[in-house]
Amino acid sequence: MGVKRAVDIAAAEALKGSKVYTLGPLIHNPKVLNELKEMGIKTINEPSCECDGAVVIIRAHGISPAAEMELRGKGCRIADATCPKVKASQLKAEELARAGYCIFLAGETAHAEIEGIKGYAAGKNEHFCEVVGSADEALKKAKKLYGINNDAKTALLGQTTISDGEYRIIGEKIQLFFPNLEIIQTICAATKERQNALRELLPDVDAVIIAGGKESANTRRLLAIAEESGKPAVLAQDASEIPQNFFTYKTVGICAGASAPDSVIEEIEAALISQNQVL
Repeated sequence: MGVKRAVDIAAAEALKGSKVYTLGPLIHNPKVLNELKEMGIKTINEPSCECDGAVVIIRAHGISPAAEMELRGKGCRIADATCPKVKASQLKAEELARAGYCIFLAGETAHAEIEGIKGYAAGKNEHFCEVVGSADEALKKAKKLYGINNDAKTALLGQTTISDGEYRIIGEKIQLFFPNLEIIQTICAATKERQNALRELLPDVDAVIIAGGKESANTRRLLAIAEESGKPAVLAQDASEIPQNFFTYKTVGICAGASAPDSVIEEIEAALISQNQVL
């Protein structure tokens, strides 16, 4: 929902004849990015003089308050397409930091969503706001905090696309040092439903194709779940990336990441069906 909303907002601004930029790729899908480029929508990776006075679309991942202030300082008109679920995480992080909580953020350190959420906590709690990307990292950083303040109020927020399993284990490791850790439910329901649907699909297929962009975190997590099953699995951005040996399997499953448009899913399905594949 968040990705589709961002694309729709960008397209609507372009139709107004505005000079439109997106801060970072709006969607992790080359085909859709090319379509947006053809509409005159350009991508910038950071605020620059190039976008002075233009419309800048904030993608579904959101940005930090500092980055937003920088854009406004350049006279940009901001069209905020931050996913409502991500916005809720941002505001919760800000609220917790103001209340003096030490915050753990479960996710990928360099991911735009995590960077934005961390930005909302910054400056309000100088003591502690750390990103933990794994159970081992959570254990080390919880131990570090315990050595500084063993009575700290702590809270855990997660990247909206993290898996339930990863989030639970990270929380358990932190609770070894801080049993009263507040675990905030921030995983997107659509993400959980997609991952659960894939798990239900896996026993019924010989192989699985994950349709989506290679830069998409939620798509890569779907691929990891498929690979854990031991069945042949591949990530394909379009039908041309389907390995030839996948046409030899009797039954192939398809699961799509959040950034995969219907047209790509249908293209992959059509390619398999054309080879008498059972889906």
